[in-house]
Amino acid sequence: MFDGLDAVLLARMQFAFTITIHFLFPGFTIGLASFLAVLNALWLRTGKIEYLNLFNYWVKIFALAFGMGVVSGIVMSYEIGTNWATFADRAGTVIGPPMAYEVLSAFFLEAGFLGIMLFGRERVGPTLHMAACAAVAIGTCTSAFWILSVNSWMQTPTGFTVEPGTGRFIPESFWLTVFNPSFPYRLMHTVCAAYLGTGFVVGGVGAWHLLKGQQGSPAATRRMFSMAMWMAAIVVPIQIFLGDQHGLNTLEHQPTKIMAMEGHFRGHPDGAPLYLFGVPNERTQRVDYPVAIPKLGSLLLKHDPDAPMPGLDSVPAADRPPVGIVFWSFRVMVGLGLLMLALGMAGLWCRWRGTLYSNRLLLWSAVALSPAGLSAIVAGWITTEVGRQPFTIYGVLRTSESVAPVAASAVGATLVAFVIVYFAVFGAGTLYILRLMAHAPSAGESSLEDAPGAPVRAAGTTPAPAIEPHIIPQT
Repeated sequence: MFDGLDAVLLARMQFAFTITIHFLFPGFTIGLASFLAVLNALWLRTGKIEYLNLFNYWVKIFALAFGMGVVSGIVMSYEIGTNWATFADRAGTVIGPPMAYEVLSAFFLEAGFLGIMLFGRERVGPTLHMAACAAVAIGTCTSAFWILSVNSWMQTPTGFTVEPGTGRFIPESFWLTVFNPSFPYRLMHTVCAAYLGTGFVVGGVGAWHLLKGQQGSPAATRRMFSMAMWMAAIVVPIQIFLGDQHGLNTLEHQPTKIMAMEGHFRGHPDGAPLYLFGVPNERTQRVDYPVAIPKLGSLLLKHDPDAPMPGLDSVPAADRPPVGIVFWSFRVMVGLGLLMLALGMAGLWCRWRGTLYSNRLLLWSAVALSPAGLSAIVAGWITTEVGRQPFTIYGVLRTSESVAPVAASAVGATLVAFVIVYFAVFGAGTLYILRLMAHAPSAGESSLEDAPGAPVRAAGTTPAPAIEPHIIPQT
């Protein structure tokens, strides 16, 4: 069935599929873990019951998303060891330690304190429970630190030599491999995107329940929508700035990726246009039906409208990435970012007018854009990874040289199996998360400790008494 296909292409398709599904869950839980820590801290500080209700509401969703993220991520380590064994053998001495540190310093931190965060409020007291919430939030960000360090090294490799004879990459400086040229930009841009992904989901859920009427706890629903709109208004402009800085770094270290993103098949010696839309035609090496603004490309990338910009015609054909995918995924990411910015500004306007919770156009827009943050993460990831092609390690190791000697039929069969299993398992999990989101936070939202099957309370302890609103709990 697959014998006529290319094993390299099938291996790429398999990894692309599994990492795209996986990336959605960490992209959501990184932001949600911090949101839960903030909610818990506000509950302890103010005693306002809506913060506790929101914590109990979202912690159930976090537990499910975290579990699915862990399960979907395990598969990729096996893929690296099977389909990409040559890459693992040659680059393992560089990427192995950071990935091990991710498990030791980040995943263990998350997993070790997750149980206390989910079930320990009445068992360890509010102070230690808050520490557990903070540890889980820090752990998710630490995990992003190490994983993005590895990915950034593959984009901008530094601090290594190639061992003669074996072709293995030997680290000369561990810190140079970790803090490679693109790592700080990619880390800030990706973590900020994760916060926005969570913020827009939270805002969409809040807007949906405001549109349906004040069900459950009106104070909690309004609070989470308000917090999400503050996130949109404050963080989206920061993200746009970080994206610009990341783009300038990419222009310096991966100019071919920028050429593909901008659709610059040919050089522009007197200033490059910015193609808003168009159809990249790799056969004729041009953008068909372009909608362009003259010289704006050079102004954005080099801050000079007349600055010359090279094109893909200056790069050997064998070293060029697929332009169409990169061109459009970049525009999807930017377009979603601009829509999110517009929503954030609209939220500020409605807040000033006193219509934040009643403007139906704003609320419906928030519902429509609830998946925008996570969709932008996927589009940005596609831009980053496809734009690196045809290299696994940019400029050093080609993708065709990284794949293991596996049969196309074996890779194709596992690809089909992954598609079926992933859609069945993670589709069902996602539907259950949506069911949880479908009900509004209640005035007495139950915690996981109260759920059937929760860990048995320690002998001799009793549930903490209910805390009246506006009374600060003792810590």
